[in-house]
Amino acid sequence: MDQSTESERFSASAKRRSRSRGWRFAVGALMAAALITLVIRATVIDFFYIGSESMESTLNPGDGLLVNRLAYKNREIQRGDIIIFDGRGSFLPYQKPNPIDSLAWALRLAGNDAVYVKRVIGVGGDTISSRGQGGKLLLNGVPLDEPYLFAGDKPSEQEFSVEIPAGRLWVMGDHRSVSEDSRALLGAPGGGMINTNRVLGEVTDVIWPLEAKRSVTE
Repeated sequence: MDQSTESERFSASAKRRSRSRGWRFAVGALMAAALITLVIRATVIDFFYIGSESMESTLNPGDGLLVNRLAYKNREIQRGDIIIFDGRGSFLPYQKPNPIDSLAWALRLAGNDAVYVKRVIGVGGDTISSRGQGGKLLLNGVPLDEPYLFAGDKPSEQEFSVEIPAGRLWVMGDHRSVSEDSRALLGAPGGGMINTNRVLGEVTDVIWPLEAKRSVTE
């Protein structure tokens, strides 16, 4: 066999092996990057689209929301925060929390039908009341100023008074006239109050569409 031909074959084989190793490395690196991204989305920072009108004009249908999943790791949930939460057990029939839910949502293997976006109006220990007829809400007996309300909306046409137990939240949409929120569940088990362990994170920014990019934290 001609020595030069043998050398050429060896060189071609080495190149094929090198390309194969390169492709395997690239695919492995992409898979690792995708996994890291998904874990980050499930535990640190996530992205959600809003589909309803209940938070207008603060958040509008089609807005892409940045959610800080670590927001409440070192601080308490505060009045005025905009949160994303799992509505099962309050807005939806009860279902025991599953530790893989966050990862499933990040992987988009599960839909977001159980996920809601609302504003925290009251926290554990608060009393929230409305005299109805569109007057201001009363927070612990003091009229609540709500500059974020949708233009033309009144704080609440519905009369109610609730005392919020520890570990629970009273939430409402900014577009009160169309929002189905804690008010809709008065008289139901739990009274429309959200368990704090169902909160997935705080909405911090609108990042899509680009022309609407803005912070929503106070």
